[in-house]
Formats: sequence, C-alpha cells, structure tokens
Amino acid sequence: MKSTSIRRRPFLRMTGLVGLATAAGGITRAEETAPELHIEGYAGLVSYPQGAELTLHVSSSQRRYSVEITRMGAQRTVVWKGTSETGAIQPVPDNASSHGCRWPVGLRVPIAADWKSGYYQVQFRVEDHGGNYVRRTHRVADSSCFFIVRAAQPGQDSKILLQFSTNTYNAYNNWGGFSLYAFNGRGGNQGHRVSFERPPGSQFSSWEQAFVEWAESHGYTFEYAANSDLESHPEILKAYKLVLSVGHDEYWSTPMRDNLEKFIGDGGNVAFFSGNTCCWQVRSEDNGSALTCWKQNVQQDPVFVARGSQATLSSLWGHHLIQRPENQLTGVGFLWGGYHKSHGQLMDASGAFNVHRPTHWVFEGTSLKTGDSFGAKDTIVGYECDGCELEWQEGLPKPTHRDGTPANFEVLASAPAQWHPDDCEWYERWQPGRKGHAVLGTYTRGGTVFTCGSTDWSHGLRGRDPIVERITRNVLDRLGK
Repeated sequence: MKSTSIRRRPFLRMTGLVGLATAAGGITRAEETAPELHIEGYAGLVSYPQGAELTLHVSSSQRRYSVEITRMGAQRTVVWKGTSETGAIQPVPDNASSHGCRWPVGLRVPIAADWKSGYYQVQFRVEDHGGNYVRRTHRVADSSCFFIVRAAQPGQDSKILLQFSTNTYNAYNNWGGFSLYAFNGRGGNQGHRVSFERPPGSQFSSWEQAFVEWAESHGYTFEYAANSDLESHPEILKAYKLVLSVGHDEYWSTPMRDNLEKFIGDGGNVAFFSGNTCCWQVRSEDNGSALTCWKQNVQQDPVFVARGSQATLSSLWGHHLIQRPENQLTGVGFLWGGYHKSHGQLMDASGAFNVHRPTHWVFEGTSLKTGDSFGAKDTIVGYECDGCELEWQEGLPKPTHRDGTPANFEVLASAPAQWHPDDCEWYERWQPGRKGHAVLGTYTRGGTVFTCGSTDWSHGLRGRDPIVERITRNVLDRLGK
C-alpha cells in the first residue's frame, strides 16, 4: 500500500487533483500559500540632536531585515546601513492611532556628530523566496519612516532654521485606522488624538523637499528642526536670524506660537513659504508623543467643557472663542483664504499671483510691473491658501485689519481663493458666499515677516521659475543674513 500511494501523488499533482492529493497526504493548503511578508517601523522621537542615539521600533514578519538611512537634500547621502537586523512581528493595539504602538526598541543607531542637520529617511526591507513547494518567487517588502536631525550647536553652520511641518504629517496619518480627518478614517470617522509613536506618514516630498533641494543646490545652508522643537526646545531660536515655514504647516500648539512670536518681537525674521499655516490649534500630550485637536467638534473638547479660559481650545486659531487669529502671526489666515485649483474650487484659475506693488524689495530684480502675473506654469498658487480681509483703494488692495492682520502689513500680490461649503458651514460665524484670496505680503514688528499665502510656492522652485527663484533669494538674502 505504501509504494502504491507514493507513485500516485505525482500523477495527482500533475493532473491538478490537489484536493485528492491533500487528502492522500500531499501538499497542504498552508504549503500552497506563501507566508506573510511585511515590515514597518517608526523612530522613537521625531527630532534628535547630532550625537544622540536613534531608536527604531520595528515589526517584521522575517527574523532578518535590512535598514538604510539616507539624508534627503540636494544630494541623497546614505549615512548608515544594517544588513541583518533581528526582527519579530509586533502586535497592533486597538488604540494605536491615538496612543501609539508601544513596540519595543528593535534597533539603536548612534547619530554621528558629522551627520548634517536635515530630514532623514529610514528604509526597511525584508525578502524571501515565497512558498516551500509552490509560488516559489523572490519577494520583497519595504517601507520607510523618517526623523529630523537638528544641530547640536544651533546656529553654528547657518543662521537660517527650516522647521518641518511634522505636526501636519501626523494629523493626516491614518495608520491604525484614524487621523484627524474623516475622509481617510475607518468607517469615515474622524479622530481627535493622533500619536507620533506609529509608522508615520510624511508630506515632505510634496512641499519641503523641492525647497530644500533647490536651496542646497544654490549654495544655501540651512539648519533644520521639527514643529515640536519650537515647543520643546525654544532656546534654539535665539541662534537664528530667520525661521522658515514651507508648504503645509497647518497644526500649531500655543507654546510653538508663543515662542515664535517672541522671536519676532525680539527682532527675529520669519518667512512663511507656506499656506493654511497655523490654521488649527493643537495641544501636545504625553511629553510630545501625541497631538489633540477637536476641530469642529469644539463642544467635546475638555477645555470647552471646563468653561474656563478658551485660549488653548483645539479648534481654528481664528475661532471667536480663542480670539487669536493666525493673521496676528503670519499676516494672513485661512478664514479669508481657501482653495485654489483644488477641492473643486476655482479649478479653471491660473495658479498665478497678480502683482500689486512691484517696487517693494521682495520683487527686486524681477522686472515685474503692476498687473503682471507670475507662477502660472507651476501653479504656485494652489491647494490651500491664506489671505486677509481686503478693501480696494485706487485699484489696490489693502487690509481692513478687522481680522487681526498687523497694522503695517503690505499686500504685494494676490490671487482668488475660496472655501468649499462642506468645510466652513459648521462655523457659526461663517459668512455664506464669502470669497477670499491668497495674499503675498510682509509686515514688521521687531523682526520682519514675509508670507506667500500658498502651500505650493515650492513647486515654482522645482520648476525653476526665474521669478519665483529671485523672490525666494531676495527673502533669504535680506532676512537671513
């Protein structure tokens, strides 16, 4: 009987009678299917100083995995490789989105003193050869996370600090099921707390990367930090002459804002090459490992329920209960801005700024004239935009200052923008039908503040628009030296 059974199995497999073969002791269902292959991880902190120790928290289906760490700039520099690290599958808590994964440290890497300040990408990789008997194939799975290296001695290599919009990255990250948005949440649900201690999302490639690559390739040296460093390490600010915000810098805490406003009051300069900037107030929790923001569900915020001071209410900075519109910091705000060529709003618009005051130093060397436009090729006015309430005098726009815009703010260029009704109707003081603008301008209060009022300014640098490049140079050279 044994010899007969052995001779029968190959015939059954060749003729496709797998079920009979299995019943007769052949290939099992488990053997037919290749095993799971995955790897994910996150850095223990968002930001580290040079000389610190990086911790990586990793979940891997394979016992061995590889890691490559790269500084992302004008040149991509690989600074560390590990080819045979030990891994294991880690559990995912039900509340991972809000309270983190709580995975153990899987790998420790010394951050050398000569690693330049900047944005670092960690690439994880596992591979195998598929199933034991079928589906034999070389398979690869990879994923990435990031961390920021800040200068151990701030200001030593540069007087310009670029702080990455890492709070915004976290707000949109739905790993574990939830973010601060309903559109990408499990079951269409919106979270109110998001943890940094989970595999992250990043928006670096959408905005800051183009700015960093352009600047570094044109001879500029920056030092870098995370949003949270303005809150937890405010002492670094006094080492700089200019602080930069680039792209989509949407979520700010009270300490972040307090510290930057003090920096400006003490004579420091800030350039907001960003839009939708400082739109939502957040509160850091658990030593900076998580952010809370109740947004439109303001009545559920414990700060609101307590009925005390509403100063740290986690809603719009421009909300009447907070009474601290972002215009007071940036000169502009989202309540008087909106969308341009996005969210179904102004989809046939040009993506360009219209010039109002071409003799201002911001436009030096551009040859622009009143009424000219620039930036359409790369749609530098796009996605989300900030503006201020305007009135027109002798054909030129001026702020009304009723929205918190500083008294000496000058409107240098603008473009139309408007909210989507679904985004604004929850706010009880919204004026239906309001039209807004993306506003480019400056003001001075101790230091000088420049704002472009658009998330997409850096797209003009990626596209090598000569006017966008010249204006950027003018701002960096005047305010950063």
